[in-house]
Amino acid sequence: MVRVHVVGQVKRPGVVEVPAGARILDAIEAAGGATSKADLDAINLARAVVDGEQIQVLRPGESPTPASGPAAPATGSGSGGTGGGPGVKVPINTADLAQLDTLPGVGPVLAQRILDWRSQHGAFASIDQLGEVSGIGEKLLANLTPLVTL
Repeated sequence: MVRVHVVGQVKRPGVVEVPAGARILDAIEAAGGATSKADLDAINLARAVVDGEQIQVLRPGESPTPASGPAAPATGSGSGGTGGGPGVKVPINTADLAQLDTLPGVGPVLAQRILDWRSQHGAFASIDQLGEVSGIGEKLLANLTPLVTL
């Protein structure tokens, strides 16, 4: 089982427990389902949840707020190479392999290299240091910069 914090336009906001491998849709349903004001088109309902993350179910036009904790909010279009959508950034100093793998151009191998770099060197002091990870060149770094945060 994993626990996620579902907030915003759901009937029973709060921490819910869902089976490992559950999807965003499952977490929203565990929180009583979406309200009529929810913009479900702005969320990738099929993305797998990550233990400890916050899932923000927003109204149309509403902007996500930064989540505290290890995971970025699950707003926007989610994984599949989009990093989580507009306004949602992956925290490179605390993200796990699954979160890093959601970034465009970063698969499980490169995600592991990022984790290995972090283990060897400590926290990233700047986003530009991602360029020191084997396999991240200037173009990929430029693509990742707006999608990540320290």
